[in-house]
Amino acid sequence: MEKIATRDAYGNVLVELGREHNDLVVLDADLAKSTKTIKFKKEFPERFFDMGISEQNMIGTACGLALSGKIPFASSFAVFATGRAFELIRNSVCYSKLNVKIAASHAGVTVGEDGGSHQAVEDIALMRSLPNMTVIVPADAVEAEQAVKLAYEYCGPTYIRLGRAKVPVIHGEDYKFEIGKAHVEKEGKDVSIIATGLMVAQALEAAEELQKVGIDAEVINMSTIKPIDVNTIVESAKKTGAVVTAEEHNVINGLGSAVAEVLVEHCPVPMRRIGIKDAFGQSGKPDELLEIYGLTAGDIVKEVKELRGRLL
Repeated sequence: MEKIATRDAYGNVLVELGREHNDLVVLDADLAKSTKTIKFKKEFPERFFDMGISEQNMIGTACGLALSGKIPFASSFAVFATGRAFELIRNSVCYSKLNVKIAASHAGVTVGEDGGSHQAVEDIALMRSLPNMTVIVPADAVEAEQAVKLAYEYCGPTYIRLGRAKVPVIHGEDYKFEIGKAHVEKEGKDVSIIATGLMVAQALEAAEELQKVGIDAEVINMSTIKPIDVNTIVESAKKTGAVVTAEEHNVINGLGSAVAEVLVEHCPVPMRRIGIKDAFGQSGKPDELLEIYGLTAGDIVKEVKELRGRLL
């Protein structure tokens, strides 16, 4: 299966959008080569702003551009874009409901050798806590391209979480991403696996393994964390009676927490959360780190079997 990093898809689609829309501007915090905004810079230097290592200034400038009628996409590593600039995002972007798009790369432990200081495992938690913020986590390059295009059209604060590592392309040309709508990648009746980002591919692999032992898993791609698709979660939980979430993020206040909030209010069922167990990342190869933190298809299979065992 072809593998493409979502950050690469982001860089490509920015250029495509730039050719179509003169009001699109791009800002970066001295990381254009890594975030892939350098592709936009090369073609549209007059609409690209390198703010240096000054993420707060980048967000403030993006707000000014938005107030001037431009549609700014601001990029940096997720740990800096959401952490260092949090106050500006809160008070200038979200409080004022400005049309600023924050597309942050290098999220999760698959950043790899850069280590825990650069691996954002709390960015979804930070962004989904803010009123007026939309939070999107594409599962692959196809979804990333569509998410960026819809973010351009959507009016309001938007956070798009992108990755450094190459991930399987699981969607075809007929796939259609919608903000606020989950996508059922595989229907099933025994357990609902709700995943986001690169964990969607892991969930699909796990579903194949579970099928071999007679467990029919439903796999849901929850690419919009906020607003979350309540109806799809509840419908699936009512059908299967059990839910397992999977995310490359802290289990605290990420996808698992968001799904749990929906279930406890609308359809309480047994549930397990797969994610980083309230810890920082560390330096290592991406695949090794996924194993260390229990973020593989095998880990999903194990959790599903244990949960199903409790129910039988």
